Amino acid sequence: MGVTAKKFGNLTSGEEITLYHLENKSGAYAEVMDYGAILVKLCVPDKDGELTDVVLGYDDVQQYEVNGCFFGAIIGRSGNRIAGARFSLYGQEYQLDKNENDNNLHSGPNGFEKKIWTVKNTDSDKNAITFSRISPDGENGFPGEFQVSVTYEFTENNALRIVYTGVCDQTTVANMTNHSYFNLAGEGSGNVLDQYLTIHAQSYTPVREDSIHQGENVPVEGTPMDFRKEKQIG
Repeated sequence: MGVTAKKFGNLTSGEEITLYHLENKSGAYAEVMDYGAILVKLCVPDKDGELTDVVLGYDDVQQYEVNGCFFGAIIGRSGNRIAGARFSLYGQEYQLDKNENDNNLHSGPNGFEKKIWTVKNTDSDKNAITFSRISPDGENGFPGEFQVSVTYEFTENNALRIVYTGVCDQTTVANMTNHSYFNLAGEGSGNVLDQYLTIHAQSYTPVREDSIHQGENVPVEGTPMDFRKEKQIG
């Protein structure tokens, strides 16, 4: 119960990476590491009470150095795609690296998921850990020194809470997310199309062929995107 730590491995650079184990009173647990503040495992009981890892990931840290699918990663400063790898704030244009055709994807190619984060705090009573880092002015092309933190909390009800906070000394882009892939039948059990899903969303954002938002929000009603009532994903 609480928060414990163990060595997870070494990066190709030789730096040692630590894995943090967040366990509640029932024995269910989540595991996160300081490389990328990445969620590595989320083991919760199935209908028979057997612990099952419901997020996809790798068994060693060097695979996460590649991680083309962003398994478990904290994405920042900006999640999703920025068209043309550039944006303007108050009349000033900023150019980013292009890492998906003409676009910038997930702030890459060297975003938050490739950084070693500092453990700011652990709370064994809440089964929680907070990672932090300072993203310097100009990192990946974004303006301002950005002090950012991410807290993982694994509750006694087997809920995983992820909370992001950030303060920047300039106007900047801040659109962070977690990039975990979930399979509630367990990692390696096949596809998720028979599983049931509820999303409390009234609208969705259609995208162009290059996956850039078209600039409008469309009601989900009458579309395959309507998950306001539970239904099978497929």
